[in-house]
Amino acid sequence: MKESPENQQSSPTFWQKSWVKNSLTVLVFVIAYLSLRPFMQGDVIQGQVPDIQLESISGETVSLHDLQEPYLIHIWATWCPICDITKGSVESVAEDYRVINIATQSGDDDLLLAYALQNELNPQLIVNDFDGSLMQQFGAKAVPADFIVGPNGQIEFVEVGFTSEIGLRLRLWWAGL
Repeated sequence: MKESPENQQSSPTFWQKSWVKNSLTVLVFVIAYLSLRPFMQGDVIQGQVPDIQLESISGETVSLHDLQEPYLIHIWATWCPICDITKGSVESVAEDYRVINIATQSGDDDLLLAYALQNELNPQLIVNDFDGSLMQQFGAKAVPADFIVGPNGQIEFVEVGFTSEIGLRLRLWWAGL
């Protein structure tokens, strides 16, 4: 006895299989990310870190050329969702390495201090880039932007966009070799 057509289950074609659809979705996102990457990197600076003196919102002064160990310059914004995701990782890295957080276009010092306290961030590490001039000086066109600087003052690595804590730690470790 033959089954009726509505009772027959046909197997999905190759393109209808879930693993194929999922793989194609991931591939599309990777291609889109890699296509946007040159724009996100912008004209980021390379070579020697600028000889600038910064002051945190708590009044601590830092001269970038005085630092003799590998450190991270992390440019971020309070309004950036990716920055919000990575802030805990950056704070964790700051427990073991020098980190200079540059909050760009995120309000005045009082707003940044309130944000830091609300989000358990160390205000001694936060520099206010009220008008975006520091971000511009580093050539970043998107946030977050991370610059790993070696003990010789050379920018060793630049990453714009999401970066994992382990990625930051490995780059800092490598810059210190």
